[in-house]
This record gives sequence, C-alpha cells and structure tokens, in this order.
Amino acid sequence: MSTLKRSLLKIILLGDSGVGKTSLLNQYVHKKFSAQYKGTIGADFVTKEVQIDDKLVTLQIWDTAGQERFHSLGIAFYRGADCCILVYDVNVHTTFEMLQNWLQDFLKQAKPPANPETFPFVVIGNKVDVDGGNSRVVSERTAREWCMSKAGIPYFETSAKENYNVDAAFFKAAQTALANDPINIWQLDEEMPSHCDLQRIPESISGTEHSRGGRRCAC
Repeated sequence: MSTLKRSLLKIILLGDSGVGKTSLLNQYVHKKFSAQYKGTIGADFVTKEVQIDDKLVTLQIWDTAGQERFHSLGIAFYRGADCCILVYDVNVHTTFEMLQNWLQDFLKQAKPPANPETFPFVVIGNKVDVDGGNSRVVSERTAREWCMSKAGIPYFETSAKENYNVDAAFFKAAQTALANDPINIWQLDEEMPSHCDLQRIPESISGTEHSRGGRRCAC
C-alpha cells in the first residue's frame, strides 16, 4: 500500500448575512442543523479531514460575517486561502447580485500570488428546500450562466437543513484547491510544516463564538 500524503488547505466561505454559511459549515462538519440563526462575529473556523485519491487533506474552513461592518477585516482572514466558496440564497435575489462584489472584494484583499483569473472558486445556491422550491427567485439556469461567464466556476444547489448536496460542494472545493496547489503536500508520517502550529480548540456551533471545533493554524 502506498503511503498517504497530507495536505492542508484553507477554504473561505463568503456571502451576504443570512444566506446560510454557518448552517452549511455545521452540516458538513458536525452533521447538525439549527433553525435558530445567530450571525457570525468577524470570522471563525473548523477543520475536517477528507481523502482525495492518495492524499489525506485537512480542510481549514473559515466562516466569515456577511455584515458590511466586518468587511474591513477581510484581508486578515482571506490571506493564504486556497479556495473561496461564494454562497447566496436562491430565494433572495439581492444575495445573488452581491456575488460579483464578494468575488471582487476577495481577489482585491487576498491578492492571490497566481493569476487571479485562475483562482479556485465554488458557488453555492443555498436554501432550495424553502417552501418546496416555490419561493425561489434565482433560477438554476441564471446561476449557472453567471458561473460560466466567470471561467466556468463549479456550481451547486444545496439545502443545509436537508443536507442536500452539501458534502459534494465542499468536496469539489477541496478537489479544486488541491489541483491548483499540488505542492502543498507532505508525507503522512512526517511532521506538519513548521509554519503551521495546530492546536485543539473547543467545539462550538454557535455563530457568535470565535473558536470552534477543530485545530488552529497560526499561519
């Protein structure tokens, strides 16, 4: 059996307040959903390990606040990101219209070292379960056309409440990020790179907490 290789990837969740970023993250990592919404303060993160081919990938997923007053904090959280997931609510058209702003703001503040046009993005249209789909105002076709106009960004429609398509969307983000940064790998039996100081932090699914289940990377 070949030795597994390990990779650490940083993924950022962006989108307007209330689109379900925290719910998606909690469903993906903890398999939990709460109807009680609490807005994220600033940003916090969790980690999750997945295997992609012969690589064991640790995802460090950052959940960011959608409120305007926190936008100035973006540069501290975006730096070093390997992929960005843009989230909107299919039932609220303004959240879809804001995707362009979030994309441009991310590229402006993150300043990816490679060509910005090739930076990995994934778009999620969340809350497809609401009212049995009768209240949606952004069609799947409209969303896919927007993604195609942005160099073919992968697109997923999800329901954090019903756990529909959530795993697939995050797995695609991990695949895309890994493919874009294949050198971020080390042997499983070696120590993690010296620039990453990983520590256990308490689990919390409250959006108001700054530390959550997972490990902290001080890079």
